[in-house]
Amino acid sequence: MPSEAEQPLPERAFTAAARPERSALLERGPELAAAFHAVDALVAGAAAGGPARGGVLVLRGDPGIGKTSLLAEIHRTARDRCTVLTARGGETLTSVPFHLTRQLLQPALDGYGSESVRHLFGDHFDLVAPALGLASPPPPSAAPADPQGVRDGLVRLLDRLADGLRDRPPVLLVDDAHWADTETLTWLDAFTRTREDGRLPVLVVVAHRPLPGAGGPRHRTADQNDGDGNSDGYGHADGDGNSDGTALLTGLADRALLTLGLHALTSEATAELAREALGARADEPFCRELWTVTAGNPYETVELLAKVRDHTLEPVAGTAGLLRNLAAGARGGGLVTRLEALGSGPTRLAWAVAVLGADSTPDLLAKLTGMDATELADHTERLRRARIVTPPPRNGGASPHLEFAHPLIATAVYGSVPAAVRTALHGRAAWALAEAGHGPAAASRHLLEVHPDDDEDVVRRLRAAAVEHLAVGAPDAARRCLERALAEPPGPDTYARVLYELGCASLLTAPAATVLHLRSALALPGLDDTLRTDATYRLAQALAHNNQLQEAARAVAAEAARTPPGTGRRRLQAAHFMYEGFQATEDDGPGRSRRLAELTAAFTGADNSERALLAVRAFDAMLRGEPADEVVRLCDRSLVDGEPARGLGWTNPAWGFEIPALTGIAYVFADRPDRAEALFTEAVRAFEISGWSGAHLAFAHALLGLVHRRRGDLPRAQHHLEEGLRLADRVGDGLPVHWDTACLLVDTLLARGRTAEARSVADRYAFGPPWPGAIVLPDGPSVLGRLLLAEGRAEDAVRTLEGAAEALTGRARHHVVWAPWSFDLARALAPVDPDRAAGIAAEAAAHAERLGTPTALGEALRCAALFADPAEARDLLTRAVAHLAASPSRYEEARARLDLAHATGSPADLARAATLAATCGADALATAAVTARASAHPRE
Repeated sequence: MPSEAEQPLPERAFTAAARPERSALLERGPELAAAFHAVDALVAGAAAGGPARGGVLVLRGDPGIGKTSLLAEIHRTARDRCTVLTARGGETLTSVPFHLTRQLLQPALDGYGSESVRHLFGDHFDLVAPALGLASPPPPSAAPADPQGVRDGLVRLLDRLADGLRDRPPVLLVDDAHWADTETLTWLDAFTRTREDGRLPVLVVVAHRPLPGAGGPRHRTADQNDGDGNSDGYGHADGDGNSDGTALLTGLADRALLTLGLHALTSEATAELAREALGARADEPFCRELWTVTAGNPYETVELLAKVRDHTLEPVAGTAGLLRNLAAGARGGGLVTRLEALGSGPTRLAWAVAVLGADSTPDLLAKLTGMDATELADHTERLRRARIVTPPPRNGGASPHLEFAHPLIATAVYGSVPAAVRTALHGRAAWALAEAGHGPAAASRHLLEVHPDDDEDVVRRLRAAAVEHLAVGAPDAARRCLERALAEPPGPDTYARVLYELGCASLLTAPAATVLHLRSALALPGLDDTLRTDATYRLAQALAHNNQLQEAARAVAAEAARTPPGTGRRRLQAAHFMYEGFQATEDDGPGRSRRLAELTAAFTGADNSERALLAVRAFDAMLRGEPADEVVRLCDRSLVDGEPARGLGWTNPAWGFEIPALTGIAYVFADRPDRAEALFTEAVRAFEISGWSGAHLAFAHALLGLVHRRRGDLPRAQHHLEEGLRLADRVGDGLPVHWDTACLLVDTLLARGRTAEARSVADRYAFGPPWPGAIVLPDGPSVLGRLLLAEGRAEDAVRTLEGAAEALTGRARHHVVWAPWSFDLARALAPVDPDRAAGIAAEAAAHAERLGTPTALGEALRCAALFADPAEARDLLTRAVAHLAASPSRYEEARARLDLAHATGSPADLARAATLAATCGADALATAAVTARASAHPRE
């Protein structure tokens, strides 16, 4: 008995029902050969069990040129060996998120049992299944689904489907992709980017009309494939002003094995069609005029020949002059006139089909037209005989939907519906879908077309649809619904709430728009105290994401001043102190720190607002170099049993991920990386389960990289940091996570002795001045100074480190491990200005004593040894090794042990330093220790 994956899948053919018009296959030999070769390669690769040999094929051509028939022929030839999944875009369906994704994947998943389906989804069923209509969206109280997480989950799903269908590898046929929803295109774009060689486990064939600005048709081979194209893959338009869909389709074409431009038929092929349809009596002048009138368009040629038959015209030179008038009835206004000639009943039915699109089932058509079953059947038959609609599928079903014979007809009919009638039909369609049990999102595409009319019910339904769209990871669809709701407009009591919801919908995708909407909402009446607090908090988040930290801090400070004492005010205060502290410069850093300490002095962590402020205070105390024991005490109070409290977790939308992140970072630099690792490991897990696979997950990997860097596990740190940058690169350029992760990676590579690699990372991510408006993790100028020293650029290093010193000491930030400028500046100045260097080292030692961590004390003693006589230096280094051995900082211990070995000349100390450095992955340090040992004790 075949397994679930081997069971035949339900076929979903195109309009041509896998029996393409001969007209569309004439002179298509090269295109068909290329497609058949791609199918053969896919099947051969799957059968051999070797690397995947799929890819992308693009068919591009004008309307009626035969794209659909070509896809149908590919379907016909591939279905016996492959799992063929099909989808078709619709002009009125572009606003329906994941519309084509559902068409493609739902039939494939129908071949699996419920448990197998869940296995295919892995840990992401709850995240991805709602986008496919396989599960209800999460409740409104849940956090919106991350669109990139949903997209990545769909990519993994298709990968697993392909793996389970190796005996019948998938072929995805997408017709009319110029009308595809953006969510589907971004998924296909992301899927085709998953392999650097462009070889996919599936064959994706995309057909669409010529794109604006895309130039003429072209042929490409796999060897000519030139990378990722113009689209950034995340729904952004490219630089020449094309729409999102155009940019994404352009990107697919640029990665395609072949892009095939379909051309019009020649006069010879047109004559062949005419003689097949009308007999050998079709003479040359008639065929030449037929070709001239239709411009060689296969669809128009076939339609015109059908009209010639219907009018029983003799296909000879004497009747050729009538072709032009006959052709006018096959498209545009002529087609509409032909439709109207059928009578009001067929016309109203065609209008309803144009409005409903893929929802044109008998039940819904009856509700829109008021027709009974007999009338529907009669008018449908009349439309079919007129070649306006297609007959129902042969294997039919209880409620086959009605479909136009060609997209050109659909466009003409929809455009012919009087504006007032079209609006009314859309309104009735929304009502009918709701009555049939469809959710608000299904009806929303119709409500978008209804004229504004001060209807609170429309506002309510659009708001509900926006919630559903956000829950499945379609924020752009949610934004369209809310913008339309504003145009209704909402009543005075609701208007501000809709603005607030619109701002929340675009929080991470369009920070500038979010700022505008939330500011407008806050300027209007209608938000209660809780919503005002939340709106202000989210406004600050959007400003911060837009690199406007000062404005973020001012916004929450102003709202906090007018908010009554309580949790709401403390939430705003936490944001204010956090965004003030994140700024790279501020007027009164010590004063802000003092006010924060006074505010939190009596806090016990009684509620989340106190815990959040305690986390901000712990982070600030760490930066200032306050005693580590106090920092740890503050961190402990910000948690509950060592974990973030309910409501303060990594994916909680009310507070954001920053609060637990601050706690973990403070733990790291208080020499408690064990507690930080537990927090950051949970961050990765929480983000992955929730589908937050963009900047959030990238930052979580950067934080784990920080933990392992401080522990001295340099290879592991490098792995997490490179993964963080890989994830961040998928989101965009110049993000805060890029700065933090690049800084940590540069520091880690320098510790490994890989200076050239560190420089490469610094150059790639523009790590250096001008610095961003936010602080960098750890201090960016300090790490850049360390890089310059490693490159032998001592003067540049000194200037950079002196700049770090000026910026940090003015804010009373004296953590000598977070910002190790003092140790490196002392070493750089020692040969040229030993007195000044010794003073800097002594001041750093005082700060290390106050901080009190073994790492800080050990590093300070190691630096002080530079300025001591040999005997004192050995004592200082011995104490440094003792402190560092008690710390979690294995790399720093290895450096101190090597210094001590050089001071004592002890082979045992050199051996211990070499072993520890090798364990840390500090390759250059280990090599130096081995070389020193070999020089001191050469082999006999």
